[in-house]
Amino acid sequence: MNDSHSSLRTTLHGLWQDWLRRFRPDPNGRQRLVDTIRDAEEQHIIDPDTVAMLEGALLVSEIHVRDIMVPRSDIVFIEEHAVPREFLAEVIESGHSRFPVFDDKRENVLGILLAKDLLPLLAEPALVFDIRDLMRPVAFVPESKRLNILLREFRERRNHLAVVVDEYGGISGLVTIEDVIEQIVGEIDDEHDLAEEDNIRRHRDERYTVKARTPIAEFNEHFGVAFDTDDYDTVGGLVIHELGHLPRRGEDLSFQGFEFKVLRADRRRIRLLRVIRGDQSMPSATDGDG
Repeated sequence: MNDSHSSLRTTLHGLWQDWLRRFRPDPNGRQRLVDTIRDAEEQHIIDPDTVAMLEGALLVSEIHVRDIMVPRSDIVFIEEHAVPREFLAEVIESGHSRFPVFDDKRENVLGILLAKDLLPLLAEPALVFDIRDLMRPVAFVPESKRLNILLREFRERRNHLAVVVDEYGGISGLVTIEDVIEQIVGEIDDEHDLAEEDNIRRHRDERYTVKARTPIAEFNEHFGVAFDTDDYDTVGGLVIHELGHLPRRGEDLSFQGFEFKVLRADRRRIRLLRVIRGDQSMPSATDGDG
C-alpha cells in the first residue's frame, strides 16, 4: 500500500514537472518568435511587408500611449463658446475629422466634435449653433496604457479618438485609432497627405508640409536657399543634426529663418515635417558668389 502511494506520488510529481516545463513563461519566447518570422522571410515564405506587420503586432504590447500621442501643444481643438466663423477655416485646413472641445480655461475637454456634424452650417450659415448639441462623449486614457489594450478598447467601445491624461488628471495629448494601427501596418496616407511624388506642399502664407526624406538640394532649390549638404543629405537629416538627437513627434527647431516641427516620426526615423518660413534673413543660393 505504501509502495503504491509512493509510486503514485512519483508519477504525479513527474506529470506536474512536465506540465510546468510546457507552460512556464519563456523569457526568450518572444525573441525566438521574431527570429522564426525573420527566418521565414529569408526563405521567401513571407514577404517583408508581412514581417513588418507581424513585428509591429508584437511591439504594440510594449509601447505606451505616451510614446505615440499627439502632444497637447499640437492638438487642433475648438473652444466651448467659439462660433463657427472663428474655427471653420482651421477645421478645414487641418483635414481632421474629430476635434476636442475645451472649456474656456483650456483645462478640461468637454466632448468631441465631428467635422461631418458641421456640414449643415456650410450649407446654411444662418442656422442656430450650439456646440453642446453636437458634442459626442469623450474617452480618457492614461499615458501609461499599453497600445494593445487601447486598441481593444477602441474596438469594443467603437471610439476613434481618446484624450490622454497624465497622472494628475491634466490633459497631455490625444491618440487616435489610426495612430495605433500605424504602429502595426506602417504609415497610412490619406487625401490630406502628400502624394508619393510630392516632397513639398504649400498650404497658405509661408506654411509647408515637407517629407523628411526631401533632399537638401531640392529644398534649397524650392526655397532659394543654400543650406550646407556636407553634414546631411535630407531635410530630416538636417533636423536631427541640429537637434543632436532623433526627435519625437511634436518637437520643433528654429534654423536660419525656418521653423521646423516634426509631424510624424517613429523610433527609427522622422517622416513628415511642418515648415514655416519666417522673415529672418536666410542664406540665399547666391550668397558667397563672386
